[in-house]
Parts: sequence; structure tokens; C-alpha cells
Amino acid sequence: MISQGSIYLIVRDFDESVHFYKLLFERDVTAQNMNRFAIFNINGLCLSIMNGYFDSEHPDKVTTKGKVYKEYDDCVSIAEMQNTGKVVINLSTNDLKKEYDRICALGIGSKQTEIRYINARNPYYYFSMKDPDDNTIEITGPYDEIGGELK
Repeated sequence: MISQGSIYLIVRDFDESVHFYKLLFERDVTAQNMNRFAIFNINGLCLSIMNGYFDSEHPDKVTTKGKVYKEYDDCVSIAEMQNTGKVVINLSTNDLKKEYDRICALGIGSKQTEIRYINARNPYYYFSMKDPDDNTIEITGPYDEIGGELK
């Protein structure tokens, strides 16, 4: 039986990504292994940040055994790949407008959208943005449409 582990992002700039997610999640890392790996536990979600360059820059600090598979193990190439946006990190909040305003005030993320609405049998309010490695983050939650106007 498979159990919950961690979703981790292989990143180009470890410090920038850790800083970004600290601000986004409003918390410090739960655990960190040197500047190689940082873990955030958020209400059951375990999202981790892996430094794509650490292993190649510090071979004396990493031991590996078994066959190497470039597709999975060449973290430098993975970190430098173009991000196609096929994976979306979906997060929720109990007040979408408040969270939207907080993110705007922090000035984190890029390509941030306005709050939007979609209804495919279930009404859904959300906004999207990109993290430092161009991963898509979607934040959803209750939204008072009377207090704001969707365009």
C-alpha cells in the first residue's frame, strides 16, 4: 500500500525558492538538510524544495548506489529545463480576497492573475501565479462576489 510522501520541486535557486515559499505559506521550513532539501508541512501537504545543483557542487556530501538514470538523477538538467506548466500546485484558503491582497502586498510570484471564476457543475473562485521556477500555483477559496467585481 502506498502512503503519503512528499511532492518536491527541483529548483534553480534554492535560497530564493525557500524564501518564496516561506512568505507564501507564512511559516518556516519544517526540516532542512543543508542547502540541499527543505520541507514544508502544511496541514497534511508536504511540499519540499530540492536544490538542483547541490549534488553536483558537493559530491563529497552525497553518496549514491545503483544505476544512474539521467532522466531522474541529473538534477542540474532537470532544474534548467523549461517548465511547461503541466503540474499545478493547488492551495486553498478560507478567504480568497484577503489572501489575494496579501500576496499582492508581498509582491511575490510572477504572472499573477486577477481572481477568476469557473463553474463546471461546481462554482470555483481562484487566482494563479508562478513561483521562481515558473511552477503554476493556484489558490482557491470562498470569495464574496458582492464585495468584488470579476471582469
